[in-house]
Amino acid sequence: MRQILPLFIPLLALAIPVAAVIMNGWAKVWKLRVEEARLRVQGGDASVVDELQSLRGEVDGLRGELAELNERVDFAERLLTRGRDEETRKA
Repeated sequence: MRQILPLFIPLLALAIPVAAVIMNGWAKVWKLRVEEARLRVQGGDASVVDELQSLRGEVDGLRGELAELNERVDFAERLLTRGRDEETRKA
């Protein structure tokens, strides 16, 4: 148990920002879906369609950021695990 706790703290510190980005992305996706449904029902004008396209671009950007953050977390996990494994081999 004592060996797991020092590994858990940095992983949790990395997971919090990733979770925030995921939640923000989900909120934007749901906003986009609600806006699309409203447009279908009301038949939106050009400015709303432009805003919808802008939101789609923003969501795509968030997806890219999320993928980058996931790669960073995976890299950090590998480093932490490798460091922990080297310490146990030395002991």
